[in-house]
Amino acid sequence: MGVSVAPRGTGKPASGEVAVQTKGLTKVYAGLFGRNPVVALRGLDLEVFRGEVFGLLGPNGSGKTTTLKLLLGLIFPTSGEATVLGQRPGNVLVNQHIGFLPEESYLYQFLNADETLDFYGRLFRIPRGERKARIHELIRTVGLEDARRRPIRGYSKGMSRRIGLAQALINDPDLLLLDEPTSGLDPIGTREIKDLLLDLKRRGKTVLMCSHLLADVEDVCDRIAILKTGELKMLGAVSELLTVKDITQVRFRRLAPDALEHLKAILTEHKAQGVDISHPRSTLEELFLRIVGAAPVERRTE
Repeated sequence: MGVSVAPRGTGKPASGEVAVQTKGLTKVYAGLFGRNPVVALRGLDLEVFRGEVFGLLGPNGSGKTTTLKLLLGLIFPTSGEATVLGQRPGNVLVNQHIGFLPEESYLYQFLNADETLDFYGRLFRIPRGERKARIHELIRTVGLEDARRRPIRGYSKGMSRRIGLAQALINDPDLLLLDEPTSGLDPIGTREIKDLLLDLKRRGKTVLMCSHLLADVEDVCDRIAILKTGELKMLGAVSELLTVKDITQVRFRRLAPDALEHLKAILTEHKAQGVDISHPRSTLEELFLRIVGAAPVERRTE
């Protein structure tokens, strides 16, 4: 069975300052002895605007992580070009305004949360007083107050993601590049991180995130790009891409039975097709948070 792909669109806002731009960005990895080269990314044209949360989606091997590494200047393109905050990737001055959370956080296992953030704060030459205040606020924000003195080696995967995110925020970056930011978190932690991303957007930050968790992307992203085998297949605003335009949905609260029957008669009279009158469904996340949030919940360190 073939897979139907909707037409590609830009989803470009009417106006906006570009934070990240790629033109024909391509990365080819040479095979053994120069044979069987692997095309990780092919001709990527992309714009991410300041102040938006942008989702980069795709299956494993689609080129998402390669794109992030190219934007960070960790690897170099085979062809094409990219700019990040107006400069070429890898520019030292620009990197001071970027926060990065890799898919796996490689932190010093013998340090605790305070020491980890202090270490990275020193790398950015943040003054001592400001650094101390920022560390305290970030640990509170990511929910690690009760584990702040515990060595990182004793952290679960979810806790490691939390401290990794705090590390990515230590320099108060203008641009955040996040690879699977909610991986390993329970539903409560996931909701907290999504709320944090939305708060960063309200503060004018730009977020480019990769994720396999499509519900998370749908909740926080303004626009998305879908990659497959290194090629851009879809680009646009989430609200536009997910709208089913040939179906009209009408909702009422506490509609009287006689009014409902009258409505059915009107629809029948106008020969409406595919009529489905039923109660709307919540999401499993909403149900879970409603149940566990019914009583005060202590901060989790999953």
